[in-house]
Amino acid sequence: MATVRTARVMLAAAVVLAGAACGRDTSPSPSHAAADAGRAEITRVVDGDTVRVTIGGAEERVRLIGIDTPETHGQGGLRECFGAEASRRMTELLPPGTPVRLVRDVEARDRYDRLLAYVYRASDGLFVNLAMAREGFATTLTYPPNVAHADELVAAVRAARQARRGLWGRCGGPDVSLPAGGGNGEGG
Repeated sequence: MATVRTARVMLAAAVVLAGAACGRDTSPSPSHAAADAGRAEITRVVDGDTVRVTIGGAEERVRLIGIDTPETHGQGGLRECFGAEASRRMTELLPPGTPVRLVRDVEARDRYDRLLAYVYRASDGLFVNLAMAREGFATTLTYPPNVAHADELVAAVRAARQARRGLWGRCGGPDVSLPAGGGNGEGG
């Protein structure tokens, strides 16, 4: 148990040092420039806002900063409208084996010990957090001081909501629970 914790602390230090060595990512807010946390490879999608990656030889859970997607397996079996679709879309964007670049903001980890990152697909630079918001699969979730892309994400969600894309057209908005045993969020 102590060895796993030690390895995580060492990995977190390596991520911080890699960020410092790689410089800064361009962001719309100069006072909140995000540090490059390094290259990784997707091992699996957990849901619409969490993935598992291999980075530096270790597997890590990564929580995408600034967005929140409907739950597919929350506390007490909570399942929300459009959760399955958000997970499916994330898998389409980041299938296992996809190389990604992880860019952190101010805080490296959340209270669940997940790495916090803005995720960019290495092949074409797609900003995955923003794509999920633009396409209507996510709403914003801002936890200061991690706000480097907050304005961009808010604008993308606003446009998706106005166009009734994704969860905004199907569910009327986020946090809509499915009835117990009644559907999987894939039908009408």
